[in-house]
Order: sequence, then structure tokens, then C-alpha cells
Amino acid sequence: MLTVDIDSNSGFCAGVIRAIGKAEEFLNENEGSGKNLYSLGAIVHNDAELSRLVDKGLVTIDKEDLEEMVNADGEVLLIRAHGEPPQTYEQAGSLGFSIIDCTCPVVLKLQQRIKDAYRRQSEEGRGQIIIFGKIGHAEVLGLIGQTDGSAIVVENIIMLEDLIKDGSIRLDVPTEVFSQTTKSPAEYRRVCSRLEEEMARYNELSVERFKGRGLLCIHDTICSQVATRHERLSKFALEHDMILFVSGKASSNGKVLCDLCKSLNIRTYHIDSVAEIKREWFRADDKVGVCGATSTPKWLLEEVAQYVLDLNRYVPAWEETYGEKTDNQ
Repeated sequence: MLTVDIDSNSGFCAGVIRAIGKAEEFLNENEGSGKNLYSLGAIVHNDAELSRLVDKGLVTIDKEDLEEMVNADGEVLLIRAHGEPPQTYEQAGSLGFSIIDCTCPVVLKLQQRIKDAYRRQSEEGRGQIIIFGKIGHAEVLGLIGQTDGSAIVVENIIMLEDLIKDGSIRLDVPTEVFSQTTKSPAEYRRVCSRLEEEMARYNELSVERFKGRGLLCIHDTICSQVATRHERLSKFALEHDMILFVSGKASSNGKVLCDLCKSLNIRTYHIDSVAEIKREWFRADDKVGVCGATSTPKWLLEEVAQYVLDLNRYVPAWEETYGEKTDNQ
């Protein structure tokens, strides 16, 4: 008999819950007033949830829209959980926007830590800041903004090695490394270990002796909620015959977590909604696990789980049904 479980640890993270809550509060209070709420970028990387908020009156704009505006006096701009660089606040303020700042507290703390590191290095006249993250990601752009654009972004070990080879990353100056809050803890450790090995080799020291020289400072900046989710999701993926991973394809966190599931369970399917589910994925006695990203609403996970149960209810003879289908092909 097919069964379905929903991962209790999946769903919106605290930062996304906070941002959506503030948006809904404003929209409910101003319903029918004609007053707009603009979100700079998608408040959440999930089409279903975004559509729900758009129906309530949320208007999503991008940086190009902001550039084209002349006067936004009286309008309200929401800064989403990813955060923004200082220049965005200055630009929005000069246009006359009132700002609802929904930057995740964890991201705000990280921005401040990077800003402090940049100030220290500027005072000393040497050093570099490396950010492990996705190039172009909204959170990463906000982090780079704390360094006047000087931070170096590294996506993986291959990119790290290429940047070392071409001299973009120096091995002879004080270096501080930070991570985008939603990245894989295991991958972050691998990148940092590789950088440490290269810096130790360049300075003709063993890794053990290099550690005490103070040339490399690695900061633990991955959100604890995200880090814990990786460990728990690994267990969840192994405990089920197949995994339905629900998230928007544009979600960086979703890609990381889905890849984690696929590495442990070959029968992992990445879907946006129930419309992408196919009957032939399932077997009669499957134990199905439904999980998602930090941008996936609980109601959508529940909808997917119920859809799979309904498939099983209305097509009880799974093996016989699919056997006939295969014979006819």
C-alpha cells in the first residue's frame, strides 16, 4: 500500500515567514484603499505562493523598474528577506519610497559582520573578503554591497582554483571568508579546506602550522535552521522509497536541497506543483516523502501529499494499470 509522509522540517524559514507576514499585514490593512505595496524582487521563489500574494495586491518590481521611476512619493517598498546593498536604500529613499524592511535578521547580522571585516581591512590597508555563494543571487549582491563591491564571490571549488590561478584570489594577504546563509554546510567546508591548503602551501607551511598564523579567518555564517535542515533532510531522503521535492526552480536553496536528496535517493523528483506529477513515477507499495525548500509553503506540501493519496485511491491496481500501459507502447 502506498503511503505519503510530509517532512516536518520543510516549509518557510523564519525569515520568509516574517516577510510574508509583514506583506499580508500591510495588504489587509490597506485593502480597498488603492494603496500599493511594491516588492523589490519576488518576495518568495515559489510561483504558487507568489500568485496568492499578487491576488491580494502585491506588486513585484525589479531594479530596472526602480531605475525608471522618477517620483514614488507616498508609495511603499518592501525589501524582502534576502536583503539589499546600501545603495538600494539610498535610491529608494531619494525617490520618496517608504520602506518596509523585511531583511532576515540572520542576513542583517551577516551584512554587519562583512561590513566590519571590510572596515578592518581598509584600516590595515590589506586583505580580501571572499563570499561563498551564488553569483547574482539577491542575498549575495547585498553582501557584496557592504564592501563597496570589492568582495570576491566563489561558487565552488573549481571556481576557487581558477581564481587562485589567475591571481584574483591572493594567497599572501589576510583573508576572511563568509558564506551565503542558505548554502550547503558540507560544500562550504570543502571550499574553505581547499583554500586553507592552498594558502598553507604558498606560505610553505603545513596546514596545522598555518592555522596559527592568522592569515585566514573562516566565519560560520550559514543559517543554523538551514544547516540543521540539511542533516534532517538527508535522513528523510534515506527513509523513503521516493522523494517529491517541491520548490520553485528559481530557488537557490531549493536547488541545493533537491541535489542533496538526489545524491541519497535516485528517485527524487523536483516539482513546482501537482501539475508536474506523473502516475508512472509511483509503485504500489511506495513510501513517498514530500519535502521542500525554505521558500515552499506548508499548504503546497500538503496539497502535493493529498494529490498523491488521491492518485492511489482512484487507481488501486497500480502495477496492473502500468503493466497494461507498458504493453501497449
